[in-house]
Amino acid sequence: MEEQRARELVDRYADAIIRLGYTWLGDLDDAKDICQEVLLKLLADGRTFPDWGQERAWVVRVAINQCKNWKKSAWFRRRAPLEEGLHLSVEAPEPEDGSLLEQVNRLPLKYRQVLYLRYYEDYEVHEIAALLGQSPALVSTHLARAKAKLRQQLGGNCYDG
Repeated sequence: MEEQRARELVDRYADAIIRLGYTWLGDLDDAKDICQEVLLKLLADGRTFPDWGQERAWVVRVAINQCKNWKKSAWFRRRAPLEEGLHLSVEAPEPEDGSLLEQVNRLPLKYRQVLYLRYYEDYEVHEIAALLGQSPALVSTHLARAKAKLRQQLGGNCYDG
């Protein structure tokens, strides 16, 4: 029974948690670690939610908190960048200069996180504000500034949507 519950949770939330973790941490392996921790917490917690939306909000909130804790950890702050060991490895291809993901990843965290929650997770501004502990006005401002910065980075060749 617990194995079946674990599979359901992975199927339902793993992709979203990994995307959120990558948005916050900028590293796919760290995002996968966050995903594992969040899913284990959800499985171990055993609580039930009245509806799927409340469970999803709880998972997102726990994932955000895990990312914050990860960034505060001594391990995260003291680890050396991969570039220091490049002489030991084979060169990996660089992403295209104009890719949207690359441009989004260049934005400050406060802009990346609201873009992710709004456009990948389809949360409304007031829901994002509640998840991040911010005012809806601040979330709206961050969204507008993030879109303006993306528009500028992409050369102004995009439309409002």
